Amino acid sequence: MTEALKYVPERTKATTGDDYAQVLDDLSSASVHRNFDPYIDIDWDAPHMAVVPNDPRWVLSKDVDPIGRHPWYQQQPLDKQIKIGMWRQANVAKVGLQFESVLIRGLMQYSFKMPNGAPEFRYTTHESKEECNHTLMFQEFINRTGVDVPGAKIGYRIISPLVPLASTIFPSLFFFGVLGGEEPIDHIQKDFLRNRDEMHPTMMAVMQLHVAEEARHISFAHHLLRETIPKKNFFQRFLLSLMFPIVMRVLCGAIVVPPKSFQKDFGVPDDVMKEIFWKSDKSKKFLHNVFGDVRMLGEQCGLMNPLSRFLWKILGIGGRPSRFRSEPTYTAA
Repeated sequence: MTEALKYVPERTKATTGDDYAQVLDDLSSASVHRNFDPYIDIDWDAPHMAVVPNDPRWVLSKDVDPIGRHPWYQQQPLDKQIKIGMWRQANVAKVGLQFESVLIRGLMQYSFKMPNGAPEFRYTTHESKEECNHTLMFQEFINRTGVDVPGAKIGYRIISPLVPLASTIFPSLFFFGVLGGEEPIDHIQKDFLRNRDEMHPTMMAVMQLHVAEEARHISFAHHLLRETIPKKNFFQRFLLSLMFPIVMRVLCGAIVVPPKSFQKDFGVPDDVMKEIFWKSDKSKKFLHNVFGDVRMLGEQCGLMNPLSRFLWKILGIGGRPSRFRSEPTYTAA
């Protein structure tokens, strides 16, 4: 599965015309020749993949997970840490499933309006197919944990049927939303894989497969926005520059923060939840680091101006842009 971690390199300058079409052709070709099937590429029934009670590999990482870093969690009995860890990882998978379900519907809506010969049609259809596999993979993982998790907060689940409509009405905002969901998940999973010694092998296999294909999906959104946003007029670009950080911050909260049932089921004190999300220094650093790649994209698209930079800062997600795609957080601190 190590081969799966390779991805199409991100170009650092805006692509136009034939270059942009070539990038989409390359991404489509990669989807054909380097794709994964979770029921073929993950050996779910192997003995070492079994989900068994009291397995300490479900304990949340104190280096990566916001909950696992907090002293309250670390002071809990081992059996409770395991239960919280399994619930947490299953719920993150459920949130990912729900997000990708919305994404698939939006991509299909977007491709429906593409004219004949548009390179976006082929790639978005490839991506939708891969995202369908990811939803199957996430649900299989959840089912095998045996944990009945709700996924995202109820507000996100209520508005989710309307979100795909934005892909044709406000496509730039839709693809902001794509990155607002995909970038935090990708960032967290890569950090987990860098600290994977104690991770359950089922969770590791799911993350490796997801990271491998998600790199293409993120690359497409970056290239599409770099191609389309500079062509908009000044007023449109200014409005998008303000919406960009807002969408990132809202969706990061929807993806990372567990629903109220988590706090109720495990008796997490209110002050602990507030500190984890997002008052502690470590949680603030996480927010600061998670959107480095997106800030880099904002610079490339011309979406950074004094007012938008102020918004990034007051939302707690400001900072310098990444120097390259997927720059590790320890170098971006």
